[in-house]
Amino acid sequence: MNTSNEKGNYLFSKGYTNYVFILLFLLYMFDYIDRVVVTSMFTSIERDMGITHTQSGMLVSAVYWSIVLLTFPVSILVDRWSRRKTIAIMSVLWSLATVLCAFTGTFTQLFLARMLVGVGEAGYAPGGTAMISGMYPADKRAKIMGLWNASIPMGTAIGILLGGIIATYWGWRHAFGLVALPGLVVAVAFFFIKDYKTVDLSYSDASHQKVKMHFKDILKEFLTKPSLILTYFGMAAVIFVTTSMITWLSSYFEVTRGLAPGKAGTMSSLVMGLAIVGAPVGGYLADRWRKRNVKARLLFPTLTTLLASIFLFIALFFTQGLLQYILFLCFGIFITMFVSAAAAVTQDVIHAGLWAASYAIAVVIQNLLGASMAPIIMGTIYDNYDISTAFKVLPFMLILGSLLFYLGSRHYENDLHKVPDYKIESE
Repeated sequence: MNTSNEKGNYLFSKGYTNYVFILLFLLYMFDYIDRVVVTSMFTSIERDMGITHTQSGMLVSAVYWSIVLLTFPVSILVDRWSRRKTIAIMSVLWSLATVLCAFTGTFTQLFLARMLVGVGEAGYAPGGTAMISGMYPADKRAKIMGLWNASIPMGTAIGILLGGIIATYWGWRHAFGLVALPGLVVAVAFFFIKDYKTVDLSYSDASHQKVKMHFKDILKEFLTKPSLILTYFGMAAVIFVTTSMITWLSSYFEVTRGLAPGKAGTMSSLVMGLAIVGAPVGGYLADRWRKRNVKARLLFPTLTTLLASIFLFIALFFTQGLLQYILFLCFGIFITMFVSAAAAVTQDVIHAGLWAASYAIAVVIQNLLGASMAPIIMGTIYDNYDISTAFKVLPFMLILGSLLFYLGSRHYENDLHKVPDYKIESE
């Protein structure tokens, strides 16, 4: 595989590339603030609207259902039209939809507004992943993905913290309005950045002539890569756990420890906030290991996901109080270490003209089987049993994810050799 930015070469100047990266980082952070702010306000919303725990879970799932439905179509716009314009428009949409949540009066209205948030967020992760893959050297891909994905736990922690505090002192409606505004500012700036040219969907035939890819060729790009498919499903298993923790950890602390929403939100935000460390460190370590073993991009997620499962298992089954919380914090560090290397795999083994589409498939699978299902399944177990029982499912999902990553590592090197040559050029 030959690329124009395989080793050490930046498409634009390093300074300008990092400027675009900062905007992408901020947008991802605001994306997750707007996405999760509702989770630390469940108690207040349930009291005001008279809804169940299952319905509260649906307010989180609503975002992910929209993402599942629209991510792939939007990713086609990203790959074939304009990454920067699509991302900017989507950012404006999800910010305005978050403001709209503040003015809803019924569960149905709030549910629909949350779905609209998901419409705006549908193509951001694929678009941002594709931009980073094109602008940075390939040998730095996991490290940069790790830094970028650190915005997810940062946004999650801020969203949970702000939601709990604002809801406690000013009410949950104010929380929706206040957290939405910064995203609008960054979205406007994104309209004016530079990007790389759209990559033609073509490949070299046996006589080294460029041939346009047809639907069957595109389908073959995905279906003949076992490491890619197993990575998709491994990510889904881990995302089931992270979404469950994001959605219900505040409630877990409220119920099991009798804490006020503000304090419970602070404790849960710290757990997920430590993932800020895990994502970039994981990307750095995965790239370092890959220099010695090319399979490291999937062996590393295998190891870190397994370690996260061990911390969580001991915390939920054998401990309580301070020791349990310390184990939750250790879990928070390791739970996002997988994401940078796994995200890089979705780009490594696929044609450059399909980068956004590849990550879109990852988003669809992990949201369909993970993020959209987790809040409802956990809420249903909570309604029928208790929240402690619901949480004890989670370590076993992580073990499944670790196994899937390991199986993918056995095919990764071979799949790399199937990728057509491509060239990245600036607009």
